[in-house]
Amino acid sequence: MARGEKTGAAQPTTGVRQEWIAMVEKTAGPVLTALSQRRLKQVMPVECKPGQEESRRLCTYLEALGRTLCGISPWLESGTSGKYAELAREAIAAGANSASPDYMPFGSIAQTLVDAAFLGLGILRAPKELNQKLPEKTKQLLIKGLQQTRTQKAGMSNWLLFAATVEAAIEALGGSWEKAPVELALAKHKEWYLGDGVYGDGPHFHADYYDSFVIHPFMLAVLESPVGKVGVGPELVEVEPKRAIRYAAIQERMIARDGTWPVVGRSIAYRCGAFHLLADMALRQQLPEHVVPAQVRGALTAAMQASLGARGTYDSNGWLTIGLAGHQPSLGEPYISTGSLYLCLEAFLPLGLPADAPFWKDAPADWTARRVWAGQDLPNDHAVDI
Repeated sequence: MARGEKTGAAQPTTGVRQEWIAMVEKTAGPVLTALSQRRLKQVMPVECKPGQEESRRLCTYLEALGRTLCGISPWLESGTSGKYAELAREAIAAGANSASPDYMPFGSIAQTLVDAAFLGLGILRAPKELNQKLPEKTKQLLIKGLQQTRTQKAGMSNWLLFAATVEAAIEALGGSWEKAPVELALAKHKEWYLGDGVYGDGPHFHADYYDSFVIHPFMLAVLESPVGKVGVGPELVEVEPKRAIRYAAIQERMIARDGTWPVVGRSIAYRCGAFHLLADMALRQQLPEHVVPAQVRGALTAAMQASLGARGTYDSNGWLTIGLAGHQPSLGEPYISTGSLYLCLEAFLPLGLPADAPFWKDAPADWTARRVWAGQDLPNDHAVDI
């Protein structure tokens, strides 16, 4: 955040995109640079709950890679990221090669299924930069690594979409994919739909941000890939985009005047990554009726400033710390470690839009919370039966 700026203030368009890029470089830069140098395990700290250090070291580096690339892949694909696309390919090579000091043991523990899927989603979002331009050796090693996560069986929760996304990524890379995990994920999420854009995380509703962290973005990607044509996929293709738009409308209303949002549910330490789905719909240019791109730009910028701009968010060496607004280690669950925190970068998906897109060029517009609490008369909100 630039000196003197007030969190949540409507900003002029000039400089906002550069501010986002500066935040991405500050956050993703240490991860990709260290991996390109085969030094991530040497230099990245592993902050986690006491007693979890050994298990987290088996997955935290893949978490950092997968979640970073998942968030910045549209920017890489846009061709405007400079050195970062090459750094990303080097980072994948470092993690996939068993001879590398930064080798990531895909399939070693359950958490690696999650972050292989985040990496897979990044590859799906950047077919040119993170697939076509990958050296063939790296591609084959990556396929093998993704296939190794099949030893970890997903539970009856949003994890089913991780298994399905891994298969979608394997297919995209040219490997042999399996349809059973995809069919199961789609069938169960059809069953778990609760209405008004909301899915259960399993058969029950959970008051958290997992519809945005995982469920909508991953399901959209699976349904759009060739693997999504199995089972109830064609049926969901008709309704899921509408459900995602409705949930994006809810998300836009969650961001308060000052860029904060309700501190509810698990994984709150993913910070502004809570708005993965809103950012995804902005990138897709499929925003809800009455929601213009500029108000989403303002809302997401305020959320980034409120969470990433807080004192203590980064340690003295530039690595993310556990917390929502600064360093708040008690907000981390036992599965949270340093690598997990890079899910915050999923809020930056609109960097994949060109600089002259309405999202960037349109005049500043306040988001719903700012407008309503300023006394403006707006249409009321209501549930949507989809």
